[in-house]
Amino acid sequence: MEFIKQEPSSKAPAGWFTGDVWWDVIVAGQEPSRMRANLVRFSPGARTNWHSHALGQTLHVVSGVALIGTRDGTVFEAHPGETVACPPNEEHWHGATDRFMEHIALWEGTGDGTPETTWAEPVTDQQYNGPRTRNQ
Repeated sequence: MEFIKQEPSSKAPAGWFTGDVWWDVIVAGQEPSRMRANLVRFSPGARTNWHSHALGQTLHVVSGVALIGTRDGTVFEAHPGETVACPPNEEHWHGATDRFMEHIALWEGTGDGTPETTWAEPVTDQQYNGPRTRNQ
């Protein structure tokens, strides 16, 4: 058994996000573990750039309403307690509405030295403000 030393909260890199985003690393697994988990806090209107994860990503909404966008223009709303799985290599973005939002982001490292996350261009205001849908 081991207690993992927690690092201080840190501001997310401006090159990967629009708006103010902060995270706490919950775990960045060391070999043989490839587990990654962050608690991520988005200010109103903040969002990630387009990105994909080699092995997929799971988002669990803790508070606020999360927006998750796909390249086909769909913008899903996810509410507290809901969990969304993004498939491997699917480009997507996630962010907050006009209120604060926090989610736990879970993904895996590749284990072979290749990038676990591939970052792309910022999400435009038009994409962010697209029609929203709920998974009923």
